[in-house]
Amino acid sequence: MIDTLGFAVRQPTDTLAPFRFQRRAVGAKDVRIEILYCGVCHSDIHQARNEWKGSNYPMVPGHEIIGKVTEIGPDVTKFKVGDMAGVGCLVDSCRSCLSCDEGLEQFCDCVVYTYNSPDTHRPGEFTYGGYSQRIVVDEAYTLKVSPKMNPATAAPLLCAGITTYSPLRRFKVGPGKTVGIVGLGGLGHMAVKFARSFGAHVVLFTTSPNKVADGLRLGAHEVVVSTDKEAMRAKANSFDMILDAVSAEHDANAYLALLKRDGALVFVGLPAEPLPIKMRYMVSQRVLTGSNIGGIAETQEMLDYCAEHNIESDIEVIPMGKINEAYERMLKNNVKYRFVIDMATLKD
Repeated sequence: MIDTLGFAVRQPTDTLAPFRFQRRAVGAKDVRIEILYCGVCHSDIHQARNEWKGSNYPMVPGHEIIGKVTEIGPDVTKFKVGDMAGVGCLVDSCRSCLSCDEGLEQFCDCVVYTYNSPDTHRPGEFTYGGYSQRIVVDEAYTLKVSPKMNPATAAPLLCAGITTYSPLRRFKVGPGKTVGIVGLGGLGHMAVKFARSFGAHVVLFTTSPNKVADGLRLGAHEVVVSTDKEAMRAKANSFDMILDAVSAEHDANAYLALLKRDGALVFVGLPAEPLPIKMRYMVSQRVLTGSNIGGIAETQEMLDYCAEHNIESDIEVIPMGKINEAYERMLKNNVKYRFVIDMATLKD
């Protein structure tokens, strides 16, 4: 067993605090990673505070992990000691169902998430995430990170990156397509960068006039303030796809009205409460769907694409001791655009 220090929440109303626990010993196919940086995702807050229900405590959040390989099992072939490696939202699956066979492990009924999942290696216990010194993961669920990449700005790619990359690829976003991005946060800012890189005409929708300049800087061709009814009406029936990255309550119908026939509104944000949908938009032959991260192969594809095209997250690096303050700032949209924890600052 490997002694590990992390930050955990012990019940929904608690703040995160130091927590010591044991990682499993390195097995034949395992990679041990000393964590350098871990991104802070809004889903960390949802789960820490049991907003989605089903949370297990104590909980060590964190699923945007970049670190250095310090030990490998005897049967490992993908990594060597000293390599940079990443761990995203999942660390295991059944490996034999249709979803796993198709490289869509995120939809496996037995998927094991990086934290708050039953731990298949330690029956009766739950997985602990990246707000910690180190992690041990099967190499099949570990990602290779190019040495060209800045590990701090690469960390959020393991969730915010793949969550937006995957649906944009699935809907074949590229030249000749008009794509809307709703919300300029951790997910939205990555969606703008990817859609622009893929060659689409990119329109950002935001409720904040003070984000217009930043949206253009990040790659949007146009920015529409969504509270401007005239500006919204002017965009009716003009989008091939709209990616909705908002996790708060909002009016999704306003964006369904902007789609072309057969256009798709794709949700990647996870509001805690249901959003009402007007059926008149659906019977006008528009598509309403969602997307959930990506499989291991697609996540590796995304990391390689980012390394080749110099795409990274816009981040604010924080010490571990500022994590509770960071949660409160995230709830106020006071971050541009992803917090990343420097694990060198993790102390009892």
